[in-house]
Amino acid sequence: MQFVPHKACLVGAVLAAAVGTLAAQDKPTIATVVKISGIPWFNRMETGVKEFASSTPTVNASQSGPATADAAQQLKIIDDLVARRVNALAVVPMDPAVIEGALKRAMDRGIVVVTHEADNQKNTHANIEAFDNAAYGAALNERLATCMGKQGKWTSFVGSLGSRTHLQWVDAGAKNAAKYSGMQLVDAKNESFDDANKTYEKAKEILRKHPDIKGFQSSAGNDVIGIGRAIEEAGLAGKVCLVGTGLPNPSAKLLESGAITAIGFWDPKDAGLAMNRTAKLLLEKKKLDNGIDLGVKGYEKVTVTKGPGQGLLLVGNAMVIADKATYKNYMF
Repeated sequence: MQFVPHKACLVGAVLAAAVGTLAAQDKPTIATVVKISGIPWFNRMETGVKEFASSTPTVNASQSGPATADAAQQLKIIDDLVARRVNALAVVPMDPAVIEGALKRAMDRGIVVVTHEADNQKNTHANIEAFDNAAYGAALNERLATCMGKQGKWTSFVGSLGSRTHLQWVDAGAKNAAKYSGMQLVDAKNESFDDANKTYEKAKEILRKHPDIKGFQSSAGNDVIGIGRAIEEAGLAGKVCLVGTGLPNPSAKLLESGAITAIGFWDPKDAGLAMNRTAKLLLEKKKLDNGIDLGVKGYEKVTVTKGPGQGLLLVGNAMVIADKATYKNYMF
């Protein structure tokens, strides 16, 4: 009778040891969650995530995201990953406020959380920005102002009214434009939901409503495609100015035609690498000191300060603004 519990204890000990060995062999998982899957911007980011995975065999790294720009769908993906107890999350929030609760649950379970494009995110260990967002928005607008001769009507587009960085960019743009008494902002902050077709329809509507409009400043990666198409079809290429966030390859034809004046961007591939490398450092309990080099272009000397919550805010220097003369230097 006394032998049975002894045997049970022995079996339990062997099983525990086996599970312990298996756990030790398991590689930590870093799950990147983007705003929307299948569009050029986040396809490029996935290139960075895959590069990180192939160059870091001690880690499992992957990327996922909703099929449409929907904060609720993104939240469901994050909830599922938290339930599966991944080791780290690297998230580009559609709307930081919507996912605060999910990220808190993740952190409470010991999951490392890294975010991008969300410097107001409270429940994150580290949020990474490619550059100072106000400086970027002002730089886009200054390029727009120059094209417009610093006078005339202009408008702005954002992916959504919950997209933190997009609002920062257009607000900084409006502040910059206020320096020029001849510039008039009309119908500001049009939501595109990063859908080129929706942006195209909205841009056509604005061109009809304001036939004398001189400029557009846009934020989501697909906005310049939709707005540029509307400008080109209206025969206004080179007459109406368009400056916004976009990638060189998708924007090439419209840059060449003059329908897009200039694009601003950072390389999403490098941002994906930077997020995953930061997550790995945090999993390894390493400090993120001011001036840290993440080993990624544009993130060699990162400014590190306290974030709005318990985490840190990391700011790189990865801003690029390109036009017809220079975009071929950045073909992705």
